[in-house]
This record gives sequence, C-alpha cells and structure tokens, in this order.
Amino acid sequence: MLTRSKLAQSIQAALLVGSTSLVTPALMAQESDSTEATEQSVERIAITGSRIRQPGAVSASPIFSFDEKDIDFLQEPEMEKVLRVLPSTIPGDGGNVNNGTAGAATIDLRGLGPERNLVLLQGRRMVPFNFNGEVDTATIPTALVERVDVVTGGASAVYGSDAIAGAVNFILKDDFEGVEFEASHSQTGDSDGDTDNLSLTLGSSLADDRGNVALSLSWMNRDPVMLGDRPLGLLGIDTATGANYEQFLNGEPPLPPPSGCGGPDVAASGGSTTAIPTRFAIVGGGAASAGQFREDGTIGDECSVFNFNPYNFYQTPLERYSATALAKYYLNDDLATYAVFNYTNSTVVQQVAPSGTFGQAFDLPLRNPLIGDQARQFMIDAGNTALGSGLLSTVGPAANWQDINGNGVVDADDYLRVQLRRRTVELGPRTERYDSNMFQMTVGLEGMLYGEWAFDTFFQYGESNRSTVRDGYTNLGNIQEALDTFDGVTCNSGTSTCVPINLFGGFGTITEEMAGFARAIALQTQNYEQTIFHFSVDGPVDFIELPTASAPLAMSVGYESRNEKGSLEPDECLKEAPSSCQGGAGGNLLPISGGYKVDEFFIEGMLPLLEGVAFSESLDFEFGFRWADYDTVGSNDTWKLGLSWRPAESVLVRVMQQQATRAPNVGELASPVVTGLDNAKQDPCSVANAANIDATLRALCISTGMTDAQVGAVQDVISGQVNTFDGSDPENLPDAEEADTFTAGIVWTPDFSAFDNFLISLDYYDIDITNVIGEFSAQEILDACYIGGNTTECAKINRIGGDLTISGAGIERFTTNLNYQQAEGLELAVRFGIDMEDLGDLQISANINQYLTQESLSSDFATPIECRGYYGTSCDPLPEIRMIQRTTWNFNDLTVSLQWRYQDAIDVEKAEAAGVYEPFRHIGSYSYFDLYASYQATEAISVSLGVDNLFEREAPVVGNEAGDTSSNSGNTFPSNYDNLGRIFKASVKVRL
Repeated sequence: MLTRSKLAQSIQAALLVGSTSLVTPALMAQESDSTEATEQSVERIAITGSRIRQPGAVSASPIFSFDEKDIDFLQEPEMEKVLRVLPSTIPGDGGNVNNGTAGAATIDLRGLGPERNLVLLQGRRMVPFNFNGEVDTATIPTALVERVDVVTGGASAVYGSDAIAGAVNFILKDDFEGVEFEASHSQTGDSDGDTDNLSLTLGSSLADDRGNVALSLSWMNRDPVMLGDRPLGLLGIDTATGANYEQFLNGEPPLPPPSGCGGPDVAASGGSTTAIPTRFAIVGGGAASAGQFREDGTIGDECSVFNFNPYNFYQTPLERYSATALAKYYLNDDLATYAVFNYTNSTVVQQVAPSGTFGQAFDLPLRNPLIGDQARQFMIDAGNTALGSGLLSTVGPAANWQDINGNGVVDADDYLRVQLRRRTVELGPRTERYDSNMFQMTVGLEGMLYGEWAFDTFFQYGESNRSTVRDGYTNLGNIQEALDTFDGVTCNSGTSTCVPINLFGGFGTITEEMAGFARAIALQTQNYEQTIFHFSVDGPVDFIELPTASAPLAMSVGYESRNEKGSLEPDECLKEAPSSCQGGAGGNLLPISGGYKVDEFFIEGMLPLLEGVAFSESLDFEFGFRWADYDTVGSNDTWKLGLSWRPAESVLVRVMQQQATRAPNVGELASPVVTGLDNAKQDPCSVANAANIDATLRALCISTGMTDAQVGAVQDVISGQVNTFDGSDPENLPDAEEADTFTAGIVWTPDFSAFDNFLISLDYYDIDITNVIGEFSAQEILDACYIGGNTTECAKINRIGGDLTISGAGIERFTTNLNYQQAEGLELAVRFGIDMEDLGDLQISANINQYLTQESLSSDFATPIECRGYYGTSCDPLPEIRMIQRTTWNFNDLTVSLQWRYQDAIDVEKAEAAGVYEPFRHIGSYSYFDLYASYQATEAISVSLGVDNLFEREAPVVGNEAGDTSSNSGNTFPSNYDNLGRIFKASVKVRL
C-alpha cells in the first residue's frame, strides 16, 4: 500500500493547527495518536484549498472545519441547515423558502451568492442541479460526512471557476467499518413541522487490508408548516402602513371589508389587489376608471383585498431518498483504484395562494349577459370618462377600445380592454412539485510514480434531472375565450368545450364547469450534465531546496477538462407570450439549451524558505497558477501567492493574495428573453407619486411611452412587484467576472496548564469582485431613468397603457456585467478545553464574523448599496456581527452541550426607510439557545435529545414587502430567524 508515513503524519499535524477549526476533542485525540505512530498505511490526504502534500505544510488560506460530532450536536439531517448557522454564510434556498424556491437547498458564503462558492465532495466538484451552476446540498450523504471544510477567499487557482467567495468541501468516511443505523425525529412545540430521518451505513475492510467499501442509505421526510398555522403568518401585514399590525398584536383577525364585499380570506387591507370580489379597471384608463364588484354583481369603490398569507408555507414539504457508495482497492503497494457513487431522489412542493387573473388584460364585450346592468353602466360611464380625458384609443399598441358600431362613444355594443383582478379560490391553491433525480459517479486511479512523486487521475460524470408540475393556475387564454360570449352559454370562438366564465361578482360565481375550462396544469423538465477528466502529479523537487530550510520545493501539476451542458424544456402553455397561459405564474418560459467546455492547466507549489532560525520556526511560500480556455469566453487565468510564518512554535501568521474568476454559467449564456417579476417599491410616474411629479419628471414619464393624461393617473406597483423582461442578450453576452481576494490572519496555540488544546485565531478577508455577472434591479432602472434622467435606462422601460403591471409591459433586465461587489470582514475563532478531573471536562468554542463592508455597485450612474447591517429589497438581512458559541460538558457516557447563536441588530435600507412603517425600520439583536444531550446507553447504542430555540424567541415582524419575495414571507424573514418556535429533537444511533 502507499506507505508514506512521515509525509502523512506531518500533514495531519499541519491540518490540525493550520485550520481555523472547532473540532471535537475526540478528533484531536485521534489526530494526535496518528502523529505518534511510527509507521502506518497512508491514503491520499488532502488539505482543502491545496493539492500539495508537503511535510509541515500549512495552507495560507483560512479554513474553518467542523466534524461529525459537531453535526451530531445539531441533530440535523439537512446540510443546508447545518451550514446556515455558520457566521460566514447567509441563508440561500432551502426549506424555509416558499415563493421563489427552486426546490433545492443552496449555500451562500459571505452573502455573495450561491453561484460564487464552489461545493466539493471529496475535493471534487459536484454536479449542479440547474443551469445556474448551483449545487443542491440535499444530495450530500449526511450520515457519511466525516468533516466539512470551509475555505474563505478565492480558490480558483486550485479548483477552477466559481470559487470566488471560497469553497465548501464535504469529506466522507472512506474507512468506515461495521454497521450503523440512525433514526431521528423533530417536531415543533406546536406539534407540527415533523422531520423524520432514517439512515443505514455499512462498511468493511477488504481481505488483507487491501481497501475498504462502504454503503450508506437514507430516507428523510419533512412535513409542511403553513403561514396560517402561526399567528404571525395568519394576516398579511403591510410594510408601508402597518395595516393589520395592531390586529396581530391583539390576536385579532384582520379588519373585515364593508358588507357585500366579502369572501374567503378577504380583508380590508394588507393583502393582494387580485381579490374577491373582482377588481375592475380599463387598461390605460387611469385610476378614475377603476372599481370593484360587490357580491351582488354591482360595482363600487375598491373595498377589499385578498389575504394570501395562510396558504403559503413557512416550511416546505420534502421527501428524499439517497444512496452513496465508496470503494477503494489497493492493486499493490504503489497503486490504488477508487470509486464514488452518489444518488438522490427528492420531491419538494411549493404552495402559494390560489391563482387569479392578476394583471392580465382582456378584451371584454360589454354585451356579455353575465355582467349585471349596474356594472355594465359603470363600465360604459368609466369608458366615456376615459375617452373624454384622452385615455382611450382604437389604434396602435395602446389600443384599449373597439368601437364596434363606430358611433364615437362607448356603449354596450363595444369591447373594452380591461383588467379583471379576480382571485380564483374555486380552483384551489397553486402548487409546484419539484421531482429531482441526481446521480454522480467517479472512478479513479492513484499511486506512486517515482520516489515521492504521486499521481491522481479520475473520470467523473454527474447528471441532474428534474420535472416540475405546476397546478392550480388559471388558463388565461381560456379565460379570454370564455369572457367573449353574447349569450352566456356558448363562446364566440365556437370551441365546443368552452364554458363562459362569470368573473363579475364575488365568491361562487365560478361554477365547477367554469373552473374546469379555466384551469391550467403545466409541466417543465430540466436536465444538467457534467463530465470531468482530471490528471495531476505532485511531489518534491529535490534540487530546489534553500540552505535555510530542510525540505525542498513541493509541486503539484495537472490538467482538467470539464464539459457542462444544461437544458430546460417547458410545455406549450408555459411558452405562451407574454406571461404563459397560467395566471400568476410570474411570466413565461422558453427552452434553454446550452453549455460550454473548458480545458485547464494548473501548477501549484510550496517552498520552505526558513526553518529553525531565530524568530522563524518556519516560513513557507505558497503559489499557484491556473490557465483556463473556455469555448465561450476565451481564456483566463487565476493565481495565488501566500506566506505561512511561524515566528514561534505556538504562533502562525498567514497571508494570501489571490485572483479568482467565474465564467458565465449556462443560464447566463443561453437564457432566451422571457417575462418575469422583480421587486420594486414605487413607480414614480404612478398615482402614488402624483403629488411629486414636476415638469421634468413628467417629460421623462412621457418619454417612456406614457401620454400626458396617463402621467400620475396609472396604478402603482402591485404587491411590491413589477413585470420584467429577463434573459441573455446574444449580442452582448457577459464576460467572466474577476475577484481579487486578500486574507491575512494569525493563529495562536499556547500551552496553558489550565486549558487543553487552546486555540485562538483572527483572520481578515477582503473579496473584491469586478465585472459582476448579474442584472440591474427594476427599482435601479426606474430610479436611474426618472430620478437620474438617464435616457439609456429609460429605453429599458416598456409600458402598456402607461402601466407597468399589465401583461406585456415590463422593464428590461438582461444579464450583463455590473461594476463591483465587495465583502470585507474579520473572523475570530476560539477553542479550548478544561479538565475537571472527576467531573469530566468542558469544551468551549466560538466563531464570530464581523462584516466591515458588504457593498455592491451596478453602474456608474447607480448608487452604491451597502448591505452591512441592513435589510430591504436589495439586501437580504445581513447583521454586522454573527456568532455561534458552544459549551460542551462530557462526563463519562453523558454529553450535554449548549449552543448560543447571536446576530446583531439591523435596520431597513436607508433609501427605503421613508416608505416603511416606523416599527418595521429596525430589528433588534437576536440570541437563540439550543440544548443538546446524549447518552451512550451501551457500547453499541447512544440516545440523543435536543431543543432548538430553547426560550422560544419569536421572529421579528416587518410585514410582507420588507425584502425580496424569496426571503421575506409571512411578515418576517423565515430563513434568517427561527419562525417555527421551539423545536424538539430526538435520535437513536446503533453502531455494531
């Protein structure tokens, strides 16, 4: 077998003191024992962030590590939730994201986006679940994880593109022996939100100790929790006005609407204007043409909104099956073959409130007999009022009136282009079911070439296939067909299956037959394939050794070829322009098919400079260079330079400067232009800003397609969102983004008699990304045009009838290169143990992150956005300081551990504060405490109990429009704060 004991022992010792680690005493003892061994079999030992194996080597990049025991403390089968508590991360997609989820669980390092950190399994890339290059951590085999390493700063010189913020490396147990079965269960204090997990792991050494095989199988099920299951989520609270906040505080239902304007989940305020009864407006007819039906079919003033909250999930349901197999076989003492196979099947369901007609424009015949007499006259009068104000037109793209009899006035023979904002509760809630299958296979060969030089080569193929079924939506094309009737029995289209629909009143006007014709079920499939070939060699360059050091230059040289392909295929319903056939789908989809191939050559080295001299126990120089040739964006290169200096045995100083890159992913290169939604606070040309429209602003509004009469008369942004046009511009595809990353830190490991294994480290990081691949926000474009007067940005605004919320209108947000994004901060880690003799021992650890900067700038005409200490539509909550601190008591077979999770107070973004209800402008600091206890009942059986959020700290209240849709839901930020209350956990583990 590969016998290289001195090398392996040195690296193990270096890894122990070189990483910023909160590892458990058991692991430290294991590593210490290893270094004392005189000779042992050595497998390939890799330090995350480097491919070099060098005696005494220590990475100059800061590495935060946690191991199996740390994961056990959390009793959490989902790796996304394990990583979410780390101060270096912010929540990505996951189980607490509903409206906006992709049915996956992602990692976001330093708040720079999940596409800017690389997720590795055994030091190798994992296949993404989508064409945006993001990895679903639900595919990680939790039961087999030995430790997790998180590298801060760019790691592109080692691993290639995407490692801008760093890398997360999941190291699996490749020497597992025996049988281990684990069952765990968790439940909230409200007796819901159950999560169950079963795992079975089998492993054995091969005959004559020539290798090892292991197999791990697992099943997990997570039950949903509705917003309506919690007082906080029951009501829609308005962020701007605080409407319904007092009712929440008093434990009261939302204020009811006036008599005759009711229905299921209807309220006076704090909800959606796609409501029950139906709201009416003439497209481009101005606010004066708007009204709302009553339950008796008449129209009056707007009187109610729809409370969409109760239907949504605080926690989405998930069922997951997974299987992972590892094998290594030593062909002889110098050669080993290995294989890894990973398969995961998962189903996630998203649910939101019932569908509706939303901002869709319909051509409505005023002679439709389902319209009541009073309502018909209201429409005719509103049409003639709009006509008198110059807001009706029979020609051009803004045409909103068909004067059928040519008499020059609006009457019952005519058609009006109208919005009928009706919430179709009769169809049930909208759901999206994500069914995913992922598998990844790696086969490789490693061994010794000559002397101390080793090689590693592998082939890896991964594939992710998913289908999404979207149900409960309205079929907008069918509704248009069903509205065009003159007798209320048949449709003018002549379609035999068409059933005329009655939207002209309150709940119950839509019959079962009408609902059947108005319903749309849609399907989309997505596929991603990744193929990798890798070959590398590493070893000492004996003829390059400085006289001041005792070891030569260590080098790693290699080649890697990677092929990435992704596709999306929606059905015909989802392709329909401008917003698909489904009401409330957020836009349409078009097929995506694309990919890229990259060939990379890399070299990495570590040169000992000094050893055993005054003021320098050791001084090592680390360097790396990687050249990549893409068939899409051409060639680019990355590099790193670093120093590791030990002025004394107990002190390590490390410095690293790197240049990292991220090439555009498949989605950023190949997405066709489709319609969508983006968050925005206000349309400056709408009725909401009418009092502030001066001559300059009026001229800018007119330049974007409005008539003079429409300025200040059209409706404002609805539910915090406007229509957009998103995708790649084939004439201006984005270039690769680059990042300059700098890290510097100090690690102190003194020998204190009162403490065991004392470690304290402080690291500074600065990640500065330029040419950031992304999109301008809708609000940035609106502000640049109407406040900054930028005509280029004004050209991106497309209005219909002066409006931005009508289907077909929108703001162009094509993928491009933005100016910069920066994350800068300090990270402090402390760890030590206290031996209490007969009373056992205490293990104390803490990890603290403080952001100094978290800033982005889209363009020279935009304003820099500082997210440090803020939340809003541009910033997910980003506390300046986050901390986790754990105190563990070990006494014989009993372990009790308390974790303290702290996050600093935050404020609403300064630019948005004026439009936010005052009590919602600030969120105070939060402390959560999690208690864990385990008992080794027998040599084979251990039992664990835990309570998260021990003191049941309630989540903050900010309303439903305080942030972007994916992070802000149920009047709070469900992924950032514990919104489910106290959670009880229990598990049993049997090891044979």
